[in-house]
Amino acid sequence: MISIQKQGGVSSQQAVREAPASRIVPKPIPETQKQDARTYQIEQLRRRYSPKESTLENGETSLSLSIKPSDPDFPFDLEKLHCELRIPAAYPRHPPRLLVKNSDIPRGFSINIERGWDRLVAEKRGATLLALTSALDRRLESFLSEQKTETVKLMTFKDTRHLDQASSEPQPQQQRPQETPQPKQERRYIPDESFSREQIAEAKARRAQEVRQLEARMGRQPSYTKSSDGVVYTLPLEPKRRGDLPLGLQAVRSVQLIIPLLYPLQPLRILLNDVESEDAEGVEELFSRKATEQKQMTLMSHINYLTQNIHALAKQAKAQAQDSRIKVNSADSAKVVVDLEAAKIAEHTTAALDGDRVHIHVIPRPPEWGHDHDTDGSDYSDYDSDEEYTDEDGGGGVAVQPGQPGTTSSQNNHPEIGTAISFPSIELHHGIELLQISLLSISVKCERCKAMNEVTGLKDKVEKQGSCKKCATAFTVRFRQELVHQHSTRAGFIDAAGCTVADLLPSTFVPTCGKCSTPYSQGLLSVRGETTTNVCRECHSRFTFRIPEVKFLAYAPGMTRLPPTTGPRRKMEKLGLHAGEPLPDKGVCTHYKRSYRWFRFSCCSKVHPCDRCHDAAEDHVNEWANRMICGWCSREQNYSVESCAFCGRSVIGKRGKGYWEGGKGTRNKTLMRRGDKRKYRRVGGGEARKEKD
Repeated sequence: MISIQKQGGVSSQQAVREAPASRIVPKPIPETQKQDARTYQIEQLRRRYSPKESTLENGETSLSLSIKPSDPDFPFDLEKLHCELRIPAAYPRHPPRLLVKNSDIPRGFSINIERGWDRLVAEKRGATLLALTSALDRRLESFLSEQKTETVKLMTFKDTRHLDQASSEPQPQQQRPQETPQPKQERRYIPDESFSREQIAEAKARRAQEVRQLEARMGRQPSYTKSSDGVVYTLPLEPKRRGDLPLGLQAVRSVQLIIPLLYPLQPLRILLNDVESEDAEGVEELFSRKATEQKQMTLMSHINYLTQNIHALAKQAKAQAQDSRIKVNSADSAKVVVDLEAAKIAEHTTAALDGDRVHIHVIPRPPEWGHDHDTDGSDYSDYDSDEEYTDEDGGGGVAVQPGQPGTTSSQNNHPEIGTAISFPSIELHHGIELLQISLLSISVKCERCKAMNEVTGLKDKVEKQGSCKKCATAFTVRFRQELVHQHSTRAGFIDAAGCTVADLLPSTFVPTCGKCSTPYSQGLLSVRGETTTNVCRECHSRFTFRIPEVKFLAYAPGMTRLPPTTGPRRKMEKLGLHAGEPLPDKGVCTHYKRSYRWFRFSCCSKVHPCDRCHDAAEDHVNEWANRMICGWCSREQNYSVESCAFCGRSVIGKRGKGYWEGGKGTRNKTLMRRGDKRKYRRVGGGEARKEKD
């Protein structure tokens, strides 16, 4: 294939040869995706978007996503696209469906987006759900630019004229068969359970207290949802012994907790999500029975019990199902034996009555003789089990692993105590799904002498001891790792004793590829302000990340208001700028006539043309500005020395044309302007006086 290009009126031929088919290497597919593509792709969406999940009646999995347009020049006033992705149980044989949930988007444009999704699914056959959502993000502008789909409202009218005619005509009398009166069956009256006002008031107070505790402890989980009436709560469920569960229950990820309005007077119920109903009914019934028996337990205690003992409940439910099947199969044969025994008892009873003496008493069979005892501990008469769990604050504690006090049952949830390390302005491009610190290096300040010390090679949950190089005071440091992704900028917590955290040193980061979800096991060394780029070893896709800023925030044990983990929430002043239009006077000020930009200073997050303008308007010392606003296009971006990252124009005037420019301009005095004070520096100075002497 030959392509001809003309540049400046001169034609040149460039031969471009296609690579042979034998040299083309197919894209590798992870083993987990080959085994179960549906679960693998849903897990990718969980890690990327942290959606709200639910299971529909037809077996479909519903994921509520919020996709933020990644195009910086997105022309529509749309902060996020709220949509519901419904994945069939037979996926990928049946395609997924997308439903737009934005109330500010007219229905006609929502239909355009949904039809565009269907076209993407048809075009990209074999693509993963994560790849389809990325394609939807890239083509969202084109879908919204299409002509609005006309929507109509259909109304049906029922024609009843033939019924009127039929009713007006005389109908011949038909002889009805004489019905024999049947005796009415008397129904047993069961009165509704009634409660006194004191009981209702006490139950409502207890329900409100336990619900507040439940929301405080589980409200930050990604899969936590609450119904509008406050009765149904969807909570994450991570069984402690998932491997011991039956195959039908191993996919459980969340549970719906149904809390009646008169709880605990009315029974508590649960519904397991992501599993078949026939596998979950036995566990749900046993849990409801246990919850009714143990009314003194709180809601968090019930959730902890379910997390710890769901495998035992599943085993007990399976045993009861087998017993019921055996009883049904042997019902016919047992009926004959029961009739014979009843006849014998009747004979003895008649003989005893004839003798005016009741000397035979029929003792009923004990109920526990009807089934064998479960020797492995599956028959739980109360909430005690061989698994340990704490019950703090009146029985509402979070499950704790044996031998690990202070940690929750979920591996990614740490107690928010210590010094949090976060990256507020981190840049994770589309090639990175997750980022974590494998080896942390920091500088700490001694609490006694305030001397700086370096601590390197900190691993997750491994305590490291050291001593101050100046006063020899001992200190200990431990790092608790967390994952950094699109919705969280916190990298973990640092527990320091005898010292305080001062700064971040070059550390080892492990990024996870956004296309194949493969972590870069070797790790990459990076530090604040450095852009790190590499290639995935599995699918060879390129990824880049940059950490412009690092923040350390000390969490006190008694803090009630914890800082957010989704990035900075600073209030930005309204400057009235429009992207694409220049700044007033193109950003110049009275101090710097060739500086076409404004700076956002990190000390107060306010915008000023230069450091002198900042000092004149503020009452504090200025700090280094790590962001700027271009004077030509008014787009805010990370600090750049010479040019804008969007429009490409120079923000420092003419480079090297007669100005000092902070040491990067010209130093030739013949090229300097007369207004530059460095042009005549040292002229007639010390050298001239030496010559006179």
